[in-house]
Amino acid sequence: MPDASPFHTRLLAWFQANRQPLPWRSNRDPYRVWISEIMLQQTQIATVIPYFERFMKRFPNVRALASAMPDEVLKMWEGLGYYSRARHMHRAAQEIAFRRDGQFPPTATELMKLPGIGRYTAGAIASLAFDQDAAALDGNIIRVLARWFALTDDITLNTTKLALWSLAEEILPAGQAGAWNEALMELGQQICLPKNPACELCPVADLCAARRADIQDKLPVRTARKPLPHHEVAAGIIFGDDGRILIAKRFPQALLGGLWEFPGGKQEPGETLPECLIREIREELAIEVAVGAQIIVVKHSYTHFKITLHAFVCHHTKGEPQAIGCAAWMWTDTDALDEFAFPRTNHKIIAALRASNPLGLDRAP
Repeated sequence: MPDASPFHTRLLAWFQANRQPLPWRSNRDPYRVWISEIMLQQTQIATVIPYFERFMKRFPNVRALASAMPDEVLKMWEGLGYYSRARHMHRAAQEIAFRRDGQFPPTATELMKLPGIGRYTAGAIASLAFDQDAAALDGNIIRVLARWFALTDDITLNTTKLALWSLAEEILPAGQAGAWNEALMELGQQICLPKNPACELCPVADLCAARRADIQDKLPVRTARKPLPHHEVAAGIIFGDDGRILIAKRFPQALLGGLWEFPGGKQEPGETLPECLIREIREELAIEVAVGAQIIVVKHSYTHFKITLHAFVCHHTKGEPQAIGCAAWMWTDTDALDEFAFPRTNHKIIAALRASNPLGLDRAP
């Protein structure tokens, strides 16, 4: 184990001089730290900033968040993706507000008992909000440590991840964990980039084992991902006789759980897209529809698969909707769609619907 003291001194000094003025850094209240860390999971800083500011304005403290309806929380989260984060966050807020009298647990061990808080998030909150000597290990820190120690093991392996956690804990400077964790993250975000790291700007380049061996571009090592499976999906914009549209709510524990959507599903072998749509709507809502014109095709990638979504205008022909393959259903006006939380793909359908105006509906300019 190399001496970490020079690394500490230089990196902390660099961070003090170059730290970004981010909105969650102006106040280390545990609630603000927690919300920012949840939002920053798998999401870029530039995307998070406006969401964080809107969220803080609407839910300024944990009791305000805990008292909100789930649909309102999802609407405020709409567009950030990974909606299970928002659902877990809401549940955790209720536990903190109503079972812990609004008090956050101060240690990483206790924080990990809350819904949606894993080892990294717990370490970040404990170090940043409570000055605890807790390590944190996100993608940026993994990359920095893998290069500093010239680790050539596959970082996707659990054994390597455990070794990295041990390293992170071993080199943690006592009494400075919060600044240290942020400094490592900032170095990974600004300089120690996944591709073409800016080593000439790095304050600790001469201390980096990968740099000395000229293998920084080859680290960290990770197993190549397999190609994502692809699905053809059909969705129906179902109009009733009164011109209103039928929308369905996804089950809470499903992918995109709790969001509203235009009903539909995956195409099966041998089906046409209209046949797929008729079957899916029958299975989901127990109604019959007539499938009309296709108004948009949307391509989208999720974590584990890709879809091509085909949206069709449909007309309700028979049956009273029932929540069989969905959590709930509702008839709504076109102009009221903005009140509901929809997946990103459905927002594109809404835009196409309003542009095409298939029923010739009058809308305010």
